[in-house]
Amino acid sequence: MKPYLIGRLTGTGVRIFGHMAGRLLDAAATPDAATPLPAGQAPQARAAGQAAAQATRGVAQGVGGFLRPFRRVGGILWLEVTGVFFLLPVVAFAPNLWRMRASWAHGPEHNTFLVTAGVVLVFLYLGVTSFWRARRK
Repeated sequence: MKPYLIGRLTGTGVRIFGHMAGRLLDAAATPDAATPLPAGQAPQARAAGQAAAQATRGVAQGVGGFLRPFRRVGGILWLEVTGVFFLLPVVAFAPNLWRMRASWAHGPEHNTFLVTAGVVLVFLYLGVTSFWRARRK
C-alpha cells in the first residue's frame, strides 16, 4: 500500500509519517558510506539490508491486500455518513424556509429567506450527491 493512499484515507499527518518511514526504511536498506564496515562484511550487510527491505515490502503488500475490501466498504460508509451530516442543515433550515415563504419577493425577511434557501439548496445538493456516489461505488 502506497503512503499517498494512506494519506488520502486518514489524513495529511499519516501521509507525512508514511513518507518519513519510507525514507527511513530505504536508508536502512542501503549501507551508509559514512560508517565503513570491516573487511568482508560489506556484502553480508548489503544482503541483510536487502532481505529486510524485501520482507518489509512483503508485509506491506500483505496488509494492503487484507485491508482492500475494508477500504471499499469504509469508503461507502464514509460517503453515507457524510451525506447524513450534509442533510442535517436541510432538516434544520427547512421549517424556517417554509415559514418565510410568503416574503420571498418583497417581505421584511427577504434577505433571510434568500440566504436560507441558498443554504438549504447547497446542503441538499451535497447530501444527495454523497448518497449518489455511495450507490455508484
